[in-house]
Amino acid sequence: MGFKATCLALLIAVLAVFTSTDFTVLISLSSLRDLSLDAETFTYLSRGLSPLFGQYVGRHHHWRRHHHKYPDDGQRTASICDNFPPDIPPPETNTTVTLCVDRNGCCNFTTVQAAVDATGNYSQKRTVIWINSGIYYEKVTILRMKPNITFQGQGYLSTAIAWNGTANSSGGTFYSGSVQVFSNNFIARNISFMNVAPIPNPGDKGAQAVAFRIAGDQASFWGCGFFGAQDTLHDDSGRHYFRDCYIQGSIDFIFGDARSLYENCQLISIAPPVPPGQKLINGAVTAHGRTSKDENTGFVFMNASIGGTGRTWLGRAWRPFSRVIFAFTTMTDIIAPEGWSDINDPARDQTVFFGEYNCSGAGANMSLRVPYVQRLNDTQASPFLNMSFIDGDHWLMTTSRHNIDANFSISNQ
Repeated sequence: MGFKATCLALLIAVLAVFTSTDFTVLISLSSLRDLSLDAETFTYLSRGLSPLFGQYVGRHHHWRRHHHKYPDDGQRTASICDNFPPDIPPPETNTTVTLCVDRNGCCNFTTVQAAVDATGNYSQKRTVIWINSGIYYEKVTILRMKPNITFQGQGYLSTAIAWNGTANSSGGTFYSGSVQVFSNNFIARNISFMNVAPIPNPGDKGAQAVAFRIAGDQASFWGCGFFGAQDTLHDDSGRHYFRDCYIQGSIDFIFGDARSLYENCQLISIAPPVPPGQKLINGAVTAHGRTSKDENTGFVFMNASIGGTGRTWLGRAWRPFSRVIFAFTTMTDIIAPEGWSDINDPARDQTVFFGEYNCSGAGANMSLRVPYVQRLNDTQASPFLNMSFIDGDHWLMTTSRHNIDANFSISNQ
């Protein structure tokens, strides 16, 4: 265990004592990625962090901290599992089976991948994998033959799956994800996904490091965290819905060719600060991969907030027909006045669809935007601002109706 790692663990503990905001834990989580950690050191740090998570409750997440009772008579040694919730896992029903994961051995499984492997192939039942608080240092893959799986964490500041794969170490960016999902009807709730590989410098080759890759259809994410730097969230393919999520990165940190709707999400840049007066642009929020005008894909962000550090584009035209829309989004001054990039290929100016609608904040000033951005009016914006953009009226309300509450603002009209 190195001196640097020990100091970081101590710093995290001090921060937890003297502050009561969610952001302290977020900073602590992201700071782990500054270290090149082996599994033993990461496990040590995560064990130090996990009890601290219990001091924080996010706006939409609730979890129960387990206090261990020690007998007064000294006749019995207390077990870490003594106060484990007695109703976990609940009995199997006609529609749902629950598997339990706890790294301390209080469940049937100590790793998430072992629970995934135990699910039935092509099962029509929903398998809820209940994951106790803690950081699970493992690479997790859900194959196409494993549909209808739910990851249920205890809060995105309490439960996380982390790995440190990079493009160099994994055979390419697409395979570097800490968690990779290829099956349909996946749901994640109240859990974080992290890639703790060292943050790359601009221009580094093969340092892209994906925290989560979703390549299955009809997936939804509720109150989840995605922590990384370059290429954090690979929103690869399929129809997806993200609500109340925290997504952190630096360059192209939401990328792929999916058709996805993001609502009420925080998008946080960790690109290095740019000195005042310099026009350097060192980050990008999105990089969408649509390759044809006939392809019905794109990213839509509604009621989002964008902040953090660096000086960043809203999106880069990763592919010639890239499509990204921001609506009702608050943008800080980290957004470059130009807003968007064609990756130095002027031919893409005629084919991309970059749109903004009713956004606010210092970064939403469109007076200096690139000429090919769409200043959407009500009619132009309408197709992107309701659930039909992802055909959610056919699947989202059914597969995730237990997540939808009175604050659900997307129109079903």
